[in-house]
Amino acid sequence: MASSSSFPAPRSRSKKPLGKMADWFRQALSKPRKLPDSAEGTSRDVSQPSSRDDPPPLGLSSALSRTPPPTHDVGASSSSGRWSKDYDVCVCHSEEDLVAAQELVSYLEGSTASLRCFLQLRDATPGGAIVSELCQALSSSHCRVLLITPGFLQDPWCKYQMLQALSEAPGAEGRTIPLMSGLTRAAYPAELRFMYFVDGRGPDGGFRQVKEAVMRYLQTIS
Repeated sequence: MASSSSFPAPRSRSKKPLGKMADWFRQALSKPRKLPDSAEGTSRDVSQPSSRDDPPPLGLSSALSRTPPPTHDVGASSSSGRWSKDYDVCVCHSEEDLVAAQELVSYLEGSTASLRCFLQLRDATPGGAIVSELCQALSSSHCRVLLITPGFLQDPWCKYQMLQALSEAPGAEGRTIPLMSGLTRAAYPAELRFMYFVDGRGPDGGFRQVKEAVMRYLQTIS
């Protein structure tokens, strides 16, 4: 039996040192994989726009900052014109016609439309200048009802309000509503001859016609 010393020992394969081996693995893992030409072409076709004239794709920050289009709210849009002012009606009257003005305001505010009325002695700011308060009341109201009576024609402040209302909206049909009471047609102010008036000699004092005129105007701005 031949002794084991007669067979030559197998040669050991040469191995790289452990440090170099680790460096080699790190380099292999850090290199990006190169896609085939066909795969690169497909990726470019999907990610890039097909035409040079197309806008570039939005980034993340641009997409998040975009504001969605406003939704159409029928209820809000139909009432936005009316609620753009504080009052629907400003009642212009003389001091001696305060009771009649209060009755008109009670009728308009108590209707189903719940009209918002400005009554000077009730709604004017205490301590405010008369001129400023009168002008503010007119500009803050959609319609102006002129309670034309003998006292109205004799009151300089009433005439001032009448002229101010005509100068602010000379072409706004239906915005200034004359309500004549206790006067003949001949006494109708010359400044208002170009518009019809409501006759206050009816059973309801012309209140219903005034309300309908105000509602018609509010419909035009809704």
